[in-house]
This record gives sequence, structure tokens and C-alpha cells, in this order.
Amino acid sequence: MKTIDELLAEGVTGKRVFVRADLNVPLSGTTITDDGRIRAVQPTVEKLAAAGARVIVVSHLGRPKGAPDPAFSLAPAAARLGELIGADVAFATDTVGESARATVAALTDGKVAVIENLRFNPGETSKDDAERGAFADQLAELADVYVGDGFGAVHRKHASVFDLPARLPHAAGDLIATEVGVLKKLTEDVARPYAVVLGGSKVSDKLGVIDHLLERADRILIGGGMAYTFLKAQGHEVGSSLLQEDQIPAVLEYLKRAEEKGVEFVLPVDVVVSEQFPDLRTKAPSRHTTVPADAIPAGVMGLDNGPETNKLYASKLADAVTVFWNGPMGVFEHPDYAEGTRAVAQALVDSEGFSVVGGGDSAAAVRILGFDENAFGHISTGGGASLEYLEGKTLPGLAALED
Repeated sequence: MKTIDELLAEGVTGKRVFVRADLNVPLSGTTITDDGRIRAVQPTVEKLAAAGARVIVVSHLGRPKGAPDPAFSLAPAAARLGELIGADVAFATDTVGESARATVAALTDGKVAVIENLRFNPGETSKDDAERGAFADQLAELADVYVGDGFGAVHRKHASVFDLPARLPHAAGDLIATEVGVLKKLTEDVARPYAVVLGGSKVSDKLGVIDHLLERADRILIGGGMAYTFLKAQGHEVGSSLLQEDQIPAVLEYLKRAEEKGVEFVLPVDVVVSEQFPDLRTKAPSRHTTVPADAIPAGVMGLDNGPETNKLYASKLADAVTVFWNGPMGVFEHPDYAEGTRAVAQALVDSEGFSVVGGGDSAAAVRILGFDENAFGHISTGGGASLEYLEGKTLPGLAALED
């Protein structure tokens, strides 16, 4: 996989360089609520611009239906990128149409443009190779060189991720190189003890990574909505908590395998429960109480780890040399149910080990809860991509960058 530094050594002055970024940032209207993914690609953009490249940044945002939708425009991301690099960033209002062609043609050496959301074109996400390839052909006409730096999208077989690199000279950006290097630390010759913290809502989203990590981790801590399927599998009642009953057989199999392999599975010992899901819009106080995890009453739902669980999890992370965390411990967006997630984040900050926050909601939680990002070993920009890598899957966007 060619690096961006090798590409720069060959010379990029005057060349049109596509940078496939991940600008899939959360929006409230047109306001970006977390610009972490934009800041993550900033060094690559600045490095190329400083070398005299004509930089064309492309990305997706959200899940539009293959047609323009103002709610998913990349215009706010383009504006924010301009603020971060301290320079004007041109914006094309289409993907491969008149605006894109004119915007690229107007670029001069060292200048930057952003093209509108690639998913406004159905060819970007098409499962038909010919349709996807046709869109990649149109994109390739706009550039001379391709730099893959959108790690959050490398697990997608999309035109701009998989097909386009085959049509242009290509290299991996600094972000992808960093992400892959970190993930190798979690899968190859891991420093131990190795602890994994998995949260989020659904067990089914994490089955593959649990399966793979049972061969590698020393202990696995479970929280969030997925914990209640584990508790149910152990024979405990979970009230009206989130539950995937169809996953109980798989959970039982994982618990059995963990015991056979000597992998410690750690589940909540107490949980914060409420009769109603909280109002995340107003953040109004919510009636709640803490109960033992093996005695959740009927009619209430678990929404966070309890204080004893927070202490337990902190103790299980204290001596870890390597930690991977993906998924919040509760409904962290509401202050009444944020302590479990905060406790895990604080335990990683306090640890002297190498800690990796696996993107997605975990990365958002770190920022929303006010933690210094530099206090962690690495905060990934790609939750789904990180998980699939840890599952041992081949990621199309990485395979496409191999020489």
C-alpha cells in the first residue's frame, strides 16, 4: 500500500488529487455537532495542498436515496473544512455534473474543493458492478490521482471506495495508515492483559467481533442495551429492557467458549432503570432508580450501568496494557444515564495502557462528555470499519489501495 509521503515524493504539483474522506458528520439542521471526522482528514488535505496539488475532497453523508436531498448536503462540512485549514474551500453542488466539472476546472495549485454528497448519485452505492463502475468512470475523469483517507467507509464496496482506486494511481492517506497501524496492535502480537469493552444497543451488531476476539482477548466487558440479552441468557429477568431473544443461543455459546478458553466475561452487577425512555431532546430529568442486575423488576428498562458496575469495570481495566472500547454503556446522550459511559472513558484515561476508542457513538460520547481526546491512545473515525477489521474481514476500501 503506497503511502501519501511516497506519492508526494513523486510530485503532485498541478495534479488533481481526489481525497476520499469521511465527512459523515452529525448535523442538527445545518450545524455540525461533532467535527471530529473533518479534523481527522485535515492533515492529509493540508499536506497535499502545501505540495501544490489541486485537492478535490469527496465523501458521503447520511443515507439519502440516491438523489439530491438538502438535509444531507456536504455544504456545512465544506465550510468547516475551510475554517480548519484557514483557506477558502470551493463547493460543487453536484457530484459529476456541470458544477463539479466547473469547480475542478477552476482549481489552481494548492487550492481545495469539496464535491457534493456522493450518495446523491445512485451509482455510488449500487450493488450492480456496471452501474457502480460507470459512476467511478465519471469520477475518474475529474482527477489524476486518488488518495483513500475515509477510514469510516472502507468496509463499503462503493464506487468511490472500491472501484475508483482501480482507475487512478492511488495511495493511502495518513488517517488510513494510522488506523490500520492501530488495528494491527489489536490483532497481531497484542500486549497483554488485553481488555475489550463492548456496548451499544444490539448483540447482533457485535456477534462477529465477539467471535473473533474470543481467540485474542483476556477479558470482555459487556454493557449498553446488548447486556440485557446476556443477562437473560443467564436466566435473569430484564423487565422491559432491550432484548434480542433470538440471539440468546449465540450468547450462550459465546459464554461457554469464553469459559473454556479462560476469557473472562464481565457483565453488569447493577443497572439504572426507568419506566420510560428519557426525552433526549429536552434532556428533562427522568425518574430512575438503581437495582441489582439479576433483579430487574417488570415494567422498567435498564438504561445505564449502575455505580457498582462502574467500579467493577474500572478495576477490570486498571491493569490492562491494551484496551479496545466500542459502544456506550447506556443512553449517554441524557445526563441521568451517562455515568456508565463516563466511567469507562475515565478508566481508559486513568489507565497507563494503550487505549483505542472504536469510533461511532463511543467517539461521540468522549467528545460530548468533555474528555480530552489526547488522553486516549487513539480515537478511531470508523466504528463499523473497525469492527469488521477486528472480525477478520477483508475491507474492500483497503484491498483497493493495495498495489
